[in-house]
Amino acid sequence: MKTNTKFKSSVFSLLFSDPDVLRELYCALKGLTLPDDTPVIINTLEDALFMDRVNDISFEIGGRLVVLIEHQSSINPNMALRFLMYIGRIYEKIIEDKNIYSKKQISIPRPEFFVLYNGTDSFPDEDTFKLSELFMSIEPLGLPEMINPLLELEVKVLNINEGRNKAILRRCRFLNQYSAFTAKVREYKSGDVSLQEAIQKAVVYCRNHDILKEFLEKQASEVLNMLMVEWNMDDALAVRFEEGVEEGQQKLQKYVLELIDQGLSREEIKKRIEAYCNKAGGN
Repeated sequence: MKTNTKFKSSVFSLLFSDPDVLRELYCALKGLTLPDDTPVIINTLEDALFMDRVNDISFEIGGRLVVLIEHQSSINPNMALRFLMYIGRIYEKIIEDKNIYSKKQISIPRPEFFVLYNGTDSFPDEDTFKLSELFMSIEPLGLPEMINPLLELEVKVLNINEGRNKAILRRCRFLNQYSAFTAKVREYKSGDVSLQEAIQKAVVYCRNHDILKEFLEKQASEVLNMLMVEWNMDDALAVRFEEGVEEGQQKLQKYVLELIDQGLSREEIKKRIEAYCNKAGGN
């Protein structure tokens, strides 16, 4: 499998950085089949930072669809707003050589939005988040509520944990194996071992059982470093959330972005976030 060697924010983004894999993923999510020669162009906003996150995946299909996918281990009810910000920038890239002020109508790809969830909190197989759910009520102004909002964006949220949405996972080999790999890391992490040991054991197990075998053989070190950063950051955010200190959460998010901007190695980022986690847990 070919992969984009540019910086990826997560193992998920790295795994799904090949056009053929993305075509298979989209077909699985929609329950349809597209010809193998249907062109897929990746246009992910790798610098589109929103709080602590980077736009995970964005790609065009046949020049007529633009698909944005986010992978999350926690449920964020503001995803529709985040996608609205992302899609605006994506369209800027798509029509950069066109004049939006001309009298000629411009055609743009139809958008679709997905969140793939694999956290530990209870969540149904599927749900939908709408931008209109975030709108403030206008009744205090003495105005009637709008039945049909003038601006809407819908996000399909799918639970991809092992054993959930089995039909989708069966249709996409890499998504199915990613789900199994994540479950194995979580299984080992629940034991009396460090996070690093849990990841290493999961990598060995999956390679021996033909789960993402080729990917893990080529990217073992990258996967370890990425997961150390991701999981430690999630733990630190959880500590801050439980404490109810919004300011502390924002500081952590800013700190992680600063580490990335400094161009530090993943190993150094991992060490600094681990130190932050220990400090946060001890306060």
